[in-house]
Amino acid sequence: MSTIAAQAVERVYPGRHVGIARIDLEVSNGELLVLVGPSGCGKSTLLRLIAGLDSPTAGRILIDGVDVTAVPPQQRDLAMVFQSYALYPHMTVYDNLAYSLRVRRSDRATIEARVAAAADALELGSLLERRPAQLSGGQRQRVALGRALVREPKAFLLDEPLSNLDPSLRTQARAEILRLQRKLAATMIYVTHDQEEALTLGHRVAVMRDGRLEQLATAADLYDRPANTFVARFIGAPPMNLVPAAALGMAAPPDAIVGIRPHDAVLDTQGVRATVDVIEPRGHDTVVHLRLDATGSPEFVITVRESAPAPGSTVNVRWKAERLHFFDAQGKRRG
Repeated sequence: MSTIAAQAVERVYPGRHVGIARIDLEVSNGELLVLVGPSGCGKSTLLRLIAGLDSPTAGRILIDGVDVTAVPPQQRDLAMVFQSYALYPHMTVYDNLAYSLRVRRSDRATIEARVAAAADALELGSLLERRPAQLSGGQRQRVALGRALVREPKAFLLDEPLSNLDPSLRTQARAEILRLQRKLAATMIYVTHDQEEALTLGHRVAVMRDGRLEQLATAADLYDRPANTFVARFIGAPPMNLVPAAALGMAAPPDAIVGIRPHDAVLDTQGVRATVDVIEPRGHDTVVHLRLDATGSPEFVITVRESAPAPGSTVNVRWKAERLHFFDAQGKRRG
């Protein structure tokens, strides 16, 4: 497998719309890097630039240290897996897997060996004579991965490949991708808007917004040390509470913003008084939406394992001082 780098990459569209704004990014050999962010943040655009399906306005794309910015996509030896899977409906699973090798005029023995290896890795052996219409969504997703796998590419680029699956299948498919990545030690760049998917899959996760890279870190660092209030709110479910320090009477700069994770706050006999607004039972815990009397904040969310108080009741809420996060007035992390 290979290394991939984007150096000062920009993509500006007609009308001066910025799709990508000067991003520097390096993906290590054998790394699974996830690009995550809200719709329109530029993550799929960046993937297309790496694949060669679009050209940067400025900057360079490197594969194994070689500048491929002007190299057409078919010569970059990168395999893409799309949301739609794009399987050929009239072909069997075997023929879908073998198609790219036949186009490259690989010999019969090579085709049979690589298809067999991909089918074994993805447990497709019993499905080789079926057509896509006869497969479940999870099976079609595995065929799409297998079609990329038989090429033995330098790296895999996956653009929201699980978004068409229902939640239970998504969980199963994520596990399959992780197993495949470990087995192959494959370099992968994976695009998703789902932060749970990003944190589960990525060796590192790149959080994007408005074409910019907000933070690149491990899942643990994104959660425990978010670089700014955008990352703090985007990573974590329910999202982090952000409250002006002045409203809580804390010994902090008056313009500071305090970040409090919902599970780092508890109901107690002491603390800030609050009114219970909405209760969301979630099985293993309950999400409680509060309104803090001291701040006039529109909402403050905590999670509880014990019985939740009734909507409209008055409670006290306190938080773990050692788990607080502090940001400046511009939303950047302090300390």
